[in-house]
Amino acid sequence: MIKLGRYNELQVAREVDFGIYVTDGEGVEILMPGKYVPAGTRVGDRLRCFVYQDSEARLVATTEHPYAQVGEFAPLEVKSVNQVGAFADWGTSKELLIPHREQGRPMEIGHKYIVYIYVDDLSGRIVGTARLDKYLDNVPASFVANEEVEVLVWKPTPLGYKVIINNTHTGLIYKNQIFRPISVGERLRAWVREVRDDEKIDLSLQPMGYRNVIDSAEAQLLRALHLHGGFLALTDKSDPAEIATMLQMSKKNFKRAVGALYKQQRIVLEADGIRLIEGE
Repeated sequence: MIKLGRYNELQVAREVDFGIYVTDGEGVEILMPGKYVPAGTRVGDRLRCFVYQDSEARLVATTEHPYAQVGEFAPLEVKSVNQVGAFADWGTSKELLIPHREQGRPMEIGHKYIVYIYVDDLSGRIVGTARLDKYLDNVPASFVANEEVEVLVWKPTPLGYKVIINNTHTGLIYKNQIFRPISVGERLRAWVREVRDDEKIDLSLQPMGYRNVIDSAEAQLLRALHLHGGFLALTDKSDPAEIATMLQMSKKNFKRAVGALYKQQRIVLEADGIRLIEGE
C-alpha cells in the first residue's frame, strides 16, 4: 500500500516519453516525471520514492528529499502568502501549504517556523500546521534517565529552550545546561535528565553521570587544543563565561577534564594556559 507523504519502495512498471510509472505491486501506478528519474533506470528496478500530490491532487513519485515526511516536524521557510495560507519550502518542487487557521499567528515571507506535516482529513491533501501541541505528548513518556534522544529546538522560554523529543514529546533544556549558542530549528543530541511526576521532561546537552560527563569534556578539550595549535590560554582562574564560550562546557567540567588529562600525562599546565603534550 502506497503511503502518501512518505518514502515508499516502488518498482518501475513501464517507461513513457515523459517519465516512468512506478507501482506498489498491488495494481496502483504512479507517475515519476522524467526530471526525477535516475540515469540508467530500467523497467523492473526498485526505487526509493517520495510520494506526494501535484496541483491537481494526483499522486506523484519523486527522488527529491523533503525536509520532513508526514507525521514529522521540521523548520520550514515561508516563500509566499495568499488568501489560502502560507506556502513553505519543504524540499520538493511543490511548496507545502500551511492554511491560515493552522498558523497560530500570521506567517511572514522569509521567516522560518517549526511545522508539523500531516494529511488533512477533509481534503486528503498534505498540509502543515504550526499548532504543534495537539501532536505532542499524546502518550505517556517512557524515557529513562540518561537516555540519549534527538531533539528539535522549538522555542525559547524564560527558563531555557522548549524542544521536541524524538518527534513525540516536549521537553526543556535549562539555560544552565547550555554552554554554546543554540537556535530554533536546530537538531541536537540530548540526554534525559529526569521525567518528573507531572510527566514534564528535563534534558541535558551532555550525558549524565560523572564518567560520561568527564569523557565528553575530555574529548571537547582535546579537540579544542588541536584546533588551537596545541595551546589554550585557559587556567583554573579563567572566567566561567570565557570557558563556556571557548569550550561549550561549565568551569566545573573544565577543571575535571583538565585534571583527568593531566593525570593521563596528555597535557601540561603552564602559568598562562594548557599545552598539549607533543605526539598527542
